Amino acid sequence: MQAAMPNLCALCGNMSHKTLCAGCDEAYWNESRLRCTVCAVPLPATRWATHTRYRCADCLADPPPFDATFALADYRAPLDTLAVGLKFRARLMLAREFAQRLARLAQDSWQDFGDQPDVIVPVPLAGRRLTERGYNQAWQIAKPLASALNVCSDATLLQRVIHTAPQSRLDLDARRLNVGRAFRVAHTVRRLHVGVVDDVMTTGATLEALAHTLKAAGARRITNFVALRTPKN
Repeated sequence: MQAAMPNLCALCGNMSHKTLCAGCDEAYWNESRLRCTVCAVPLPATRWATHTRYRCADCLADPPPFDATFALADYRAPLDTLAVGLKFRARLMLAREFAQRLARLAQDSWQDFGDQPDVIVPVPLAGRRLTERGYNQAWQIAKPLASALNVCSDATLLQRVIHTAPQSRLDLDARRLNVGRAFRVAHTVRRLHVGVVDDVMTTGATLEALAHTLKAAGARRITNFVALRTPKN
């Protein structure tokens, strides 16, 4: 009975039986937007006619260590409020919303992105930050995502061994230095395809550092799953 009761839309506040009302769902999500298959940056729609495994100029010229990225939408208003609500206000139901949408996007796109991951893992938080927040928003997305994809999830495979400054305060070069040696792999990943989950991808520095660490440990392939992607200026 309770499941049928309406809630408030997470964006507009209108009554809704789902996390987002039908109007916001149709107006703001852009899962079908053409994106680079490697870093998920938005691409001009005209490339669809000639490229099936499309990549942005940066990924063609200097490929990152990860192999593919799924992103639901751009990190901009009003969807950015969902990421903020999950990360800082413990609106954990938003994690399941992100996970379900990422699962549908991935299942519709495996032919372009390769095989399904063997294991899904979150971008880890430092112990102090995890204690302060009480949860890792990336893990809250990773658990239901792995369940929807019917693959294993592991919250401890990746560990953050250095407490770094918040990435939002730094430019790209500083971000890369900040997280370059921040992670380690706690379990074997040899020959595995690892799916790495985060809420927001900005410059990609954290995901690059994780991919370097995983590839050095023997991982075969790295696919990122991010809810929102900051467009390049």
